[in-house]
Amino acid sequence: MDDRKDGTGRTFLVTGASGYIGGRLVPELLRAGHRVRCMARSARRLRDHPWAGDVEIVEADATDPESTRRALDGVDVAYYLIHALGGADGFAERDRRAARTFTAAARDAGVRRLVYLGGMDPEEEPSPHLRSRAEVGRIMLDAGVPAVWLRAAVIIGSGSASFEMLRYLTERLPVMVTPRWVHSRIQPIAIRDVLHYLVGAADLPAHVSRGFDIGGPDVLTYVDMMRRYAAVAGLRRRLIVPVPVLSPWLSSLWVGAITPVPGSLARPLVESLRNEVVCREHDIDRYVSPPPGGAAGFERGVELALRRVRDADVATRWSSASMPGAPSDPLPTDPDWSGGSLYTDERGGEVAASADRLWTVIEGIGGDRGWYSFPLAWRARGVLDRLVGGVGLRRGRRDPRRLRIGETVDFWRVEEIEPRRLLRLRAEMRLPGLAWLELGVVERDGRTRYTQRALFHPRGLAGHAYWWAFRPFHDRVFGGMCAGIARAAERDGAPERDGAPGASDAARTGVRGM
Repeated sequence: MDDRKDGTGRTFLVTGASGYIGGRLVPELLRAGHRVRCMARSARRLRDHPWAGDVEIVEADATDPESTRRALDGVDVAYYLIHALGGADGFAERDRRAARTFTAAARDAGVRRLVYLGGMDPEEEPSPHLRSRAEVGRIMLDAGVPAVWLRAAVIIGSGSASFEMLRYLTERLPVMVTPRWVHSRIQPIAIRDVLHYLVGAADLPAHVSRGFDIGGPDVLTYVDMMRRYAAVAGLRRRLIVPVPVLSPWLSSLWVGAITPVPGSLARPLVESLRNEVVCREHDIDRYVSPPPGGAAGFERGVELALRRVRDADVATRWSSASMPGAPSDPLPTDPDWSGGSLYTDERGGEVAASADRLWTVIEGIGGDRGWYSFPLAWRARGVLDRLVGGVGLRRGRRDPRRLRIGETVDFWRVEEIEPRRLLRLRAEMRLPGLAWLELGVVERDGRTRYTQRALFHPRGLAGHAYWWAFRPFHDRVFGGMCAGIARAAERDGAPERDGAPGASDAARTGVRGM
């Protein structure tokens, strides 16, 4: 008997497994007893996920037919969770090309079911991003493979961009002057229910190939959502004053100034909120049983999300996905790198603490704990980055104690982590070049040494000017960080907060490859 016929023994492919939805879907599929294969452009991005040892990981780019076809070989159900993030030009064409490449490869590989999660398809003129999501949905349905297009509005879950935007706007602004889109009708859905429908969609009969609206039991305006959030969070009732003059561009700047969500991502979210996004049907209930206990209402979804946030138990965050325009070049490893100039600032010294204690401080850097030196300079750099369209410092961390490859730490992204030895961060702030920061532990002859290296690869004259313009501040910023981390490791108790003064006990600044 073919074990695929009774639903066992099937292979499920998950694209976007390093992202917010994909990273939560994988463990749900594993719990359901399925074999899971994850497709990623870089397998390293998935290495540190708790489920990485239980899945097969293949490297492929959805716009490359050959690698995508190999990734889909032997797959029964494929989840397509790839979206261009932010407002970069050409995102619709990239989404279109990737979807067509993926569906063609799925058809050639004999995939039995495609499952796609997109946005609502409103009746009125949709925003550019909703229009692109709908186009991808139609490409899936026209693929010649049975497909399900699940259409969701705002997803309420710890770490989602929509929830972070709602949370920070409500918590930080007791009085808000808001644009007209706060009165659009929205049908939010809890992340746990989205995952329930994603898993269930794999078992739809082969003849079912269509889109389904999915939503929670409440239809609210954004004003309603902010006020209800405030009530659940124990905040005073918010005073909201709508005005008609804030365009989506101005609204995105406003959101970017208040929340961790940068303007480049806030703009498509805001543009989508202009549309009424309410379920026109809920036919999915004919094929997939309701979530255990029924679909979660808005207040329940917020309660579950806030509990995760307060317990520092956020599995994935919106910031896990790469921002458009952010550098992705890995650190050059050739000591005689011929790629041009590479400026370095190297510091370090012995620390009167165990290697484990020093590593705890290193892995906990950033976020609420800060950077152990010249806090005003770090904040000013974050504000400047926001003003020029960058991510700024507000992204923080997913977990205050543990890091994994691909996660963000303020305006850095974890490029490499070797426990008790090395943490390498790649800068994602706007720079005329590429930058990395390495923090390390060396344990030898019973002694512990802290090592720190900042590297900068300039682009053009502006890059060289940038390095030398900020060179006079290095002792205060990098030296202070070196000394502050050492002191935090030597103290008993939790690491100190941002703001430690001082300079390192040893420093060497050099220029390589000039």
